[in-house]
Amino acid sequence: MALPVCEIDGAGLRSQAGLHTPILADWKAAVSRKPGKPGFEQILELLRFQLFEVTPSAVVRGGVAVRKHGAEAILVNQSGAAAFAVAPGALVDGELARLVDRGYQKFMRTSQCELPATASQLQGIHRFSEELKQVTGAIDLYNQSLGTTSDVYLYDRLQGRESARPAPHGPWELDGGE
Repeated sequence: MALPVCEIDGAGLRSQAGLHTPILADWKAAVSRKPGKPGFEQILELLRFQLFEVTPSAVVRGGVAVRKHGAEAILVNQSGAAAFAVAPGALVDGELARLVDRGYQKFMRTSQCELPATASQLQGIHRFSEELKQVTGAIDLYNQSLGTTSDVYLYDRLQGRESARPAPHGPWELDGGE
């Protein structure tokens, strides 16, 4: 069986049968097109597909609460893209808790109480954050990918230090407006 003979002319590729197939002059531009970023509603559908629980937020007007792995975050529509209104945190008695680092241990703080954070809570927050950033396309920083980062840092050895002494003036600063 003989293969059809093809010729290239100025208009494109021509086979013996007379069929014309155009050749793209700038084929790299057609191949390297990036798909557009998904919009807010598309991101919510992707989250539902990834088994996230997506519900309207009672805390932030116009926000959407996203839950999975015992953690929650609140997303809002910001110019068609998803943005964090409330950063990811663990759910404690149905309330979104903030992670507080006291230097020697991490704690979960709610409006009612403060409890020591467990390893499973920290792992849940970290796993939730990573999956959420992957779906939403949010920036993932190196230090955040290493482990769970806290919302507040309160080290006891530094507590009260800022009010003990005012910072000395530098030689380049004027004293008393002189």
